[in-house]
Order: sequence, then structure tokens, then C-alpha cells
Amino acid sequence: MKNLGSINKYFVKYKWRLFLGLLFVAISSKFAVMPGNVIKDILNEVKDMVAGNKPHAQIITLVIRGGVTLLALALLRGFFMFMMRQTIIVMSRHIEYDQKNEIYNHYQQLTTRFYKANFTGDLMNRISEDVSRVRMYTGPSVMYFTSVVFLTIFCIWDMLRVNVLLTVCVLAPLPLLAFSIFYVNKLIFKKSTRIQAQLSLLTTTAQESYSGIRVIKSFVQEKNMLRFFEINSEAYRKSSINLSLTEAVYFPAMNLFIGVSMLCTMLIGGYFTIHGQITVGNIAQFVIYINILMFPISSIGMVASMTQRAGASQKRIDEFLHTAPDIATPANAVKEDIVGAVRFDDVTFTYPHTGITALHHFSLAVPAGQKVAIIGKTGSGKSTIVQMLLRMYDTTSGQVLIDERNIDKYDMHQLRRQIAYAPQEAYLFSDTIFNNIKFGKDDATEAEVHEAARMADLDKDINSFAEGYQTMIGERGVMLSGGQKQRMVLARAILKNSSILVLDECLSAVDTQTEKTILANLQNYLIDKTTFVITHRIFTSWTFDQIIIIDHGAIVEQGTHDELMTLDGRYAKLYRHQTS
Repeated sequence: MKNLGSINKYFVKYKWRLFLGLLFVAISSKFAVMPGNVIKDILNEVKDMVAGNKPHAQIITLVIRGGVTLLALALLRGFFMFMMRQTIIVMSRHIEYDQKNEIYNHYQQLTTRFYKANFTGDLMNRISEDVSRVRMYTGPSVMYFTSVVFLTIFCIWDMLRVNVLLTVCVLAPLPLLAFSIFYVNKLIFKKSTRIQAQLSLLTTTAQESYSGIRVIKSFVQEKNMLRFFEINSEAYRKSSINLSLTEAVYFPAMNLFIGVSMLCTMLIGGYFTIHGQITVGNIAQFVIYINILMFPISSIGMVASMTQRAGASQKRIDEFLHTAPDIATPANAVKEDIVGAVRFDDVTFTYPHTGITALHHFSLAVPAGQKVAIIGKTGSGKSTIVQMLLRMYDTTSGQVLIDERNIDKYDMHQLRRQIAYAPQEAYLFSDTIFNNIKFGKDDATEAEVHEAARMADLDKDINSFAEGYQTMIGERGVMLSGGQKQRMVLARAILKNSSILVLDECLSAVDTQTEKTILANLQNYLIDKTTFVITHRIFTSWTFDQIIIIDHGAIVEQGTHDELMTLDGRYAKLYRHQTS
């Protein structure tokens, strides 16, 4: 239960809904108990009237009047039951909405390091399945539990007023029932935690299979993937059945409690009636109270199960909610516009999840407005430079400065808004072409979107589609070719019109002629922008202010094209190889 303490803030937020809901539960419970007294009075009066040879018409009138009273009480109880669901259950839906937003917002704050260490399916399962199980606690569990409390109080109070000894005998099995519930709850909590972890694995497996379906089919691995899924699914099935068997202990225990209580009522109540200590109506009253308590008491098992499942789920949710982002905006952060001067000052960086040192004492000064080409083979540390510039990671040692100010002094969102980034891996959303290009600039006009597409040499492709810019591109742009995806991501970066532009192998999937067209279109656009071109080949149509050759995280050659050709080192060999 201690894991559920973290959602008390939501109960405080919706305290008036909760208060009204509990009030309606109390009222409906009172109307549920009142028929016991009505029936007791009717039976006692009928007995007296029969003993006194009263006319049958009077007896029938009494019974009809009692029936109308019972009907009125049932209608009133039904109304207040409706109201308690409209308050407590609706409150639980509001809490579910708030909690999902809280988790999603926290996911947005977490850094690249977190996402490399956790699976997408697990993230999805915690924000959907786990939150749904917590909702069962904030709604039905709270409602049923309070109903049990009020019904038990009202019933036992009336029972004690009739006969204390009979009440004690009727309720004697309760301590044994409480002990069994406590013991079984511990088992349910452990098993629920394991089941949720298995469900996360299933979700992850399914998500990866759907995303990589083309790879699975091309390598003819459908049967192997199905076998892997079946193994995990079978483990989940066995765990779920095992949990159901454990939960099944509740209901026989409840029935045993009801049966023993009913037997005590008949035997002991009959004895007291024979000796004139209670009336026949009191026995009927006790039987009614036991039947009234039947559903609430039987629901204790369900409430306990829901609570334990919710506790296990909330524990999983809190694991992520209590994960603080390792990169955050500092207090009194700078929110100024940047000019674009960039300097790497003796930067060393080691990836925390692999222990690989990607940059070794890397230093580079780029004045505002310069174009810099960073060339290197795969794994040389080119993309790590971009990660440092965008502050996806913080340096292990050294510092990265923009306009001679350490980037950890800037407001992180403000900083990233002023850096346009076109990655090699083009990620697109299941939306229209127009909205995908507009993604980085919400207030972009239609003309600006079209111009960005033209500069990325994508407009002619878009116009060939039947619906043009309103074409739905499918999940991750599945309807587009690799080159079209890259150009769309490039158009998205161009549209931001930021002071710093980073092109990370973003033209690797386009043909030579298209590349030349794009580079020609960008010549004037890049005049006042600090531009980093990350590549493993040379752009012969551009003149760079600096060309950096990087290997194993360190600069091995640096200079202009002419200087590096004169040096006749790696760059010169690469240039001659490419141009030949």
C-alpha cells in the first residue's frame, strides 16, 4: 500500500468529488440497511395481528404499505448509487487522465541515456496498462471499500442493538477471514509485479516485430519470431493462471463465512427466540443483514486484489517518475538568442551505457556564420559532436561553448530551438507531409513549408502525389523512399531557420544529381548560418571555411580544402579517390 501513497496528491486535487462520492456511498448504504428494520417491524406486526385474530384486510394493507416503503427505499438507494458512481468513478477517470499526462510529460524530460537503457514497449505498458490498474484502485476499489465500511458499520450497529451475544457469534469467523486476506494479498502483490514485467516484455516484442516487419519477412524469420512470442506469451499465461488460482481462494472463503454466519443466526437466534429474548422479526432482520453484507464482504477479495495490482503497477510507474533526468535546465538559465559562434574546449566524452570514449580532448573553434565539414569513418565520433552540441549528453570533461557561454548555462529548450538538426536516420510521424515538415515550427505558413520543400528538392515529388502536401505517409513514412524521407527531414530543418544548422549524413540516401541540386539551393540560405556538415564523403560543390578529419574521437587533420590538399594526407587521398 505504501506504493500507492504517491497518488494521494490526486485525491487532494479532487477532494470535493471524493467527499461527495463518500457521502453518496454513506447515504446509499443507509438506504440499503433500512429495509431490515422495515421487514422486522412488518413480521412482528403480522405475527401480533394473526395472534390477535385481526381481519385479513388489515394484514394485507400492512403488507402493501410495507412493500411500497421497501420500493421507495430501493429507488432512493439506486439514485444515490448512481450519484456515487458519477462522482467516484468519474474522479478516477480524471486521475487516470492526469497521471498519463504526468508520465508522458516526464518521458519528454528524460534524456537519451534513459531511452537507450529502456525498451519502448515497457514505456508504453507503464503509461497504459499500469495506469489502468491504478485507476481500478482510485475508482472501483475506493468505492467498494467505503461501501463495505459503511454497510458493515450500519449493519453491525443494528445487530448489536438487537442482541450482543448473537452478533458476536455471527461475526466470529471474521478474524480468520481477515488473516486469510492478509496472507493471500502478499502473494498477489508478488505475482502481479512479475506479471506486469512479463506483459512489458510481450509489448516490447510485439512493438519491435511490427516496426521491423519488413526485415522479418525479408529474412524469412516469421516462424522464429512467432516461436519467441509464444514462449513469452506462454510464460505470461501461466503466471496469470497462477494468479487467478490464488485470487480464487477469496470467494470460497467468503461463501464459507456467509454460510457459517447464517447457520449461527438460525441456531442461536432460534434459541433466543424460544426464550423470548428476541423476536422472529429479529431473526429475519439478521438474515437480511447477512445477505446485505454478502456482496460487500465478497468484494473484499476483489478490492484487495485490485489494490495489490495497483500497488505493483504504481511501483513500476514510480520507478520511471523518480528517475531524474541527468541533463536539466539550470536555475536562472540564459534565454537569449544565439549568434552562432561555437567552441569545443578540450572535450572528452565517454558513453555511460557502453563505456566507450567517443571524443578525446577534442577542441574546435567555429566563428558565427562559418561552414565546417567534419569527415570521418563510421565510429570516429562525428555524430557524438552533434550530441554534445545539442546537449543530448553532457561532456565527461571540457566544455562546449556557444557565443563564449557554456551551453549548460542556457535554457535547454531555448538552445535546441535555435539549432536545426537533420539526422541521418529520418524519423517521420504518421501524419501528412505538410505536418511532418512543419513539425519544428508550429507557426510556419504554407508558403514557408513549400519553400523548405523546394530547397530540399522535394516539391516535385510531393506534387506527384494525388493529395500533394496532405498525403498521409504512414508509420515512420513507410510510403516514402529513403531519399524522400531524408529530404523531408532536411526540409524540416531548413524551415526552422535557426542560427546553427547541423547536417548529419542527411544526404546519404539521395543520388548525386539530387545532392548537387540541394547543395546549390542551400548556398544562399547558409550565408549567415553556422553550419556543421557531418559526412564520410566530400561535398565538392561547397567551399568550407574549415574541414576537420576526425578519427577515434580526435582531430587528425584540419584546414581549408587547399591547405589539406597541400598537406597530402588523409583528406587528399579521400578527395582523389572520390573524384577519380
